[in-house]
Amino acid sequence: MFDAKHMAVCSSRVIPAVAKDIFDFLAIPALHSKFDGSGTVKGVLHGPERLYLSAKFGMRMKMLVPYRTTNTVIEFEENKLIAWRHFGGHIWRYRLNEISAEDGQSLTEVTECFDYSTARSVRFIQLIDAPVRNLISIEKTLLRLEQIFS
Repeated sequence: MFDAKHMAVCSSRVIPAVAKDIFDFLAIPALHSKFDGSGTVKGVLHGPERLYLSAKFGMRMKMLVPYRTTNTVIEFEENKLIAWRHFGGHIWRYRLNEISAEDGQSLTEVTECFDYSTARSVRFIQLIDAPVRNLISIEKTLLRLEQIFS
């Protein structure tokens, strides 16, 4: 879903797992390259083993050329919400909503958003078509998460 008014792109997927297990996976920076659908996350540089509100963590990245980035966790609600941003100001956000299935199976709707409403250069993000490319990557990320937990 592309929301030009709110300057965000989001997608959701129902994953057959409890929210706590998915959240725990998302909260470990060393695992980010395992579920990243963009192919840009290469590994962790520094930071805590598990994220928490205001935690800082550095990542090795590559988009055409290698680079490094430091992120700060800006939203955190255990098993429900985690979001971080870096120097560019845009936010990566994951919302988890546990769903009760009739057959008793544990299901969680995971929504990932690329929110560039707080970016330092919204125009640059739009010029390089980041919202469209990131929506494709988000859908790949959610598919990877589903595959990990299936």
